[in-house]
Amino acid sequence: MLVAGLDSSTQSVKLVVRDAESGMLVRERRAAHPEGTEVHPQAWLDALAEVTDGMLDGVAAMAVAGQQHGMVALDDTGEIVRPALLWNDTRSAPDAAALIAELGGPQAWADAVGSVPVASFTVTKARWMARVEPENAQRTSLMMLPHDYLTWHLAGRPAQATTDRGEVSGTGYWSPITGGYREDLLAMAMGHVPALPRVCGPSEVVGETASGIVLGPGTGDNMGAALGLGLQPGDVVVSLGTSGTAFAVSTVAARDASGNVAGFADATGHFLPLVCTLNAARIMTSTAAMLGVDLDGFAALALSAQPGSDGLVLLPYLDGERTPNLPDARGSLHGITRANFTPANIARAAIEGMLGGLADAVDSLEAVGVQTGRVLLVGGAAANPAVGPIAATMFAAPVVVPPAGEYVADGAARQAAWVLTQEKPRWSSGGTTSTYEPTPMFGIREQYARAFATLYG
Repeated sequence: MLVAGLDSSTQSVKLVVRDAESGMLVRERRAAHPEGTEVHPQAWLDALAEVTDGMLDGVAAMAVAGQQHGMVALDDTGEIVRPALLWNDTRSAPDAAALIAELGGPQAWADAVGSVPVASFTVTKARWMARVEPENAQRTSLMMLPHDYLTWHLAGRPAQATTDRGEVSGTGYWSPITGGYREDLLAMAMGHVPALPRVCGPSEVVGETASGIVLGPGTGDNMGAALGLGLQPGDVVVSLGTSGTAFAVSTVAARDASGNVAGFADATGHFLPLVCTLNAARIMTSTAAMLGVDLDGFAALALSAQPGSDGLVLLPYLDGERTPNLPDARGSLHGITRANFTPANIARAAIEGMLGGLADAVDSLEAVGVQTGRVLLVGGAAANPAVGPIAATMFAAPVVVPPAGEYVADGAARQAAWVLTQEKPRWSSGGTTSTYEPTPMFGIREQYARAFATLYG
């Protein structure tokens, strides 16, 4: 029997088809999504149709993992009210601040839903719509998340939409602590409470496609990656995609009033404390383009420079930042001298800047009780040959780079197999794993911290 997993991310949709018993990859395909911080969901449906065309023969079950937080608003006929606001849309930053104050401060939010909302969270986008587009807010009678929308369409748009606890824990109006919606928080944000998807169990069948493929509940992209990687206690993932994330599976719900750690749920019934940055892989691609080199040339430049880039520091806030919560920040270079202002140092500073924020993220996870036995580097940028060796100079634990793979889509495929057989699959990962023993260099993170303090105190 075959199962399929879909990863509907910000930039593209990826499909993997695997054997349900062994996990062996049978086939895969991807299709592009449009750029932007708001996207009409029809673009996701078009890409979904492209990526699945002729690819689902023999597939018995399927699940979708998708980008978190995006707000999909529908009217009472099931039609889209406005383009979906994505996680990386920061226009609701003032609304996040207002909502935090209205509930009584960060601790009140941490106690209510495990997280302090920032502009990425769906609840802040609901407030933005109510404030800026009140007529659209009033027209909204059903609200869901990106992966929910795709699952709903695959199931034939049933009367009851579905979601899972992992994905819905990023809304700001569902509590992983109590396992229920906080409709009072959504009403506070939006002025009314539209219909919301039913929250399903990890291996629950939520419907079928027109061709009879069984559908799993799906999950958020980070929860899908955790499932695809088969995370164990002591594993901390640092994911380097469009955004950067650091997360780990935990048996205890996080309640971090600092707002650094989001207290999400995972896709198995446990929890997924997570720190997210807006800027990751595109720091490298943007710097490489500025230097006029491809990514291999960029890696060679970075590895030719000394650790610490001879004092050159990049604060990598090219698109604003989520953690720390600086939505209006911009990237900046610090410590420039005539001696250190070289292509090699700039290339290395870009990677050290990207990893500096994520090393801080791992520190934040440890502050809420996460134990770091090893750091797993995944995502597109992890495959760059300079990233693993440079990461080893910035983390105190061994750095492991698993084989390149579509771990979010693989997690969705694992869930599909779980739904199909009602047994959690224990597929083994193939391919070559690279391990870098930690060689933390004194001064790299310290000079990063000094540059940050210069601008932000």
